Amino acid sequence: MKRITLTIMIVCCALAMVAQDAFLVKYKGAKPNIRDFARAYIDHMCTPCDDEEEDECCREGLSLFENLEEAIQNQDKGLPLDENETLTIDVKNGYLLYEIRRDDSDLLSRLEMCYWNEPDGKHKLFAINRWSYSDGKPLLGQYDAFIFYRYDNAKKRMEGCDPPGFDMEYMNKSYALPRKGKDIVVTTWNENGTKTQQTLKWNGKRFSY
Repeated sequence: MKRITLTIMIVCCALAMVAQDAFLVKYKGAKPNIRDFARAYIDHMCTPCDDEEEDECCREGLSLFENLEEAIQNQDKGLPLDENETLTIDVKNGYLLYEIRRDDSDLLSRLEMCYWNEPDGKHKLFAINRWSYSDGKPLLGQYDAFIFYRYDNAKKRMEGCDPPGFDMEYMNKSYALPRKGKDIVVTTWNENGTKTQQTLKWNGKRFSY
């Protein structure tokens, strides 16, 4: 029962984050890249919610994005990151990975972002995947979430959307976004300590197994 309740809390917090429905993406040049999307999302997360209860949930889960923002700024300035964090921004492949280990413990926070070009040439699908790990195994962290947005090229605007083509599962699943290729790897962590993997394949509009 406690695990089910925690799952409901996680989903509610994720929905609260998406409930701040839309935000603009500012960029220079002909088109935005993953760095622009990341900065726009961080700014979006720092905007208070209209609802006080939702805002408290958002603010409590904000520290990881503040850490990411500082890491991006340091990387842009050529400054070293803290020993307990790593940051990869692959503009060519539209992928970002930020990891930070808390207080010399085995708790690792992992944040991925990436996007997919849609075949109409007018939209992009953007994903944020946040997961916590302990001893290499995923935890059901309070602020862990896998969230999707759809970007309109003409409006330069992101809007929250449902996972295209599949239902999110939090109880015993973790997800890995693609740095290369277009597919999402889903890992199922079994009670006997083993794990199995499946691939959500991208067909240009949605994912399917």
